[in-house]
Amino acid sequence: MQLITTTSALQEALANAHASHRQIGLVPTMGALHPGHRSLIERARRENDVVVVSVFVNPIQFNNQEDLAKYPRTAEADCQLLQHAGADIAFLPSVEEMYPTPVTDVYHFGALEEVMEGPQRPGHFSGVAVVVRRLFDLVQPTRAYFGEKDFQQLAIIRNLIAQIGSDIDIVACPIVRDDDGLALSSRNMRLSSEARRVAPLIYATLREAVLLSSSLSMEQVKHFVLSKLTATTLFEPEYFEIVDDSTLQPIANWGEGQGVVGCIAVWLDGVRLIDMVRFRP
Repeated sequence: MQLITTTSALQEALANAHASHRQIGLVPTMGALHPGHRSLIERARRENDVVVVSVFVNPIQFNNQEDLAKYPRTAEADCQLLQHAGADIAFLPSVEEMYPTPVTDVYHFGALEEVMEGPQRPGHFSGVAVVVRRLFDLVQPTRAYFGEKDFQQLAIIRNLIAQIGSDIDIVACPIVRDDDGLALSSRNMRLSSEARRVAPLIYATLREAVLLSSSLSMEQVKHFVLSKLTATTLFEPEYFEIVDDSTLQPIANWGEGQGVVGCIAVWLDGVRLIDMVRFRP
């Protein structure tokens, strides 16, 4: 595996792959890698000739500077995981390397960014789009891999592809969970022992909501989810929305939409966690 820290070296390393029309898989990450990331890398390994994994904590997608400062950084352990998972290139640039000049790019995503994460994290999705676009331009991948836990981000990236007229294949990968159901996340390592003990209640509640959806109205299901979590004092739900899986717009009853998903953000002992569940394919 090649460890690369500069954009020029990255492009040089990929020149032969592009010249010989080899298929390149890109897995963008912010590091603090876990088995969920590994599943993305392993899939990219199966489907491509060359696998590039970026590890970069992108400052412009954080609207909370304290959250940025606390975001876990584990470069040495990350490189070990990348080696074992089969990455060909690990790209670990500095902020100055990714953004040698002040960032002036701004992306807009209309209704997709006006729900759920959007109002809570102004500017977040534009910041995500900026770094992903730069990675796309540098790597020019055949495919790029993203996890479904960040369901709204996945829709944003697909919209970005349409905006820039790219033919990169965006591959959505299933959520990987711990044995107790908690969705794997880099932020989980910040949970206290007590918070980690109760954290699986998020997914357990979502699963129960799916079962109840056959007998309760949508509003009743939403009330159930929020009430059950707030009954445990460590939880502070930020939102729980039931939306169309393509437009991400809230729906009023179970008869609307082709695919229906529930998306949630919860503060747990000072750590913000997100998850999602599918109500209808």
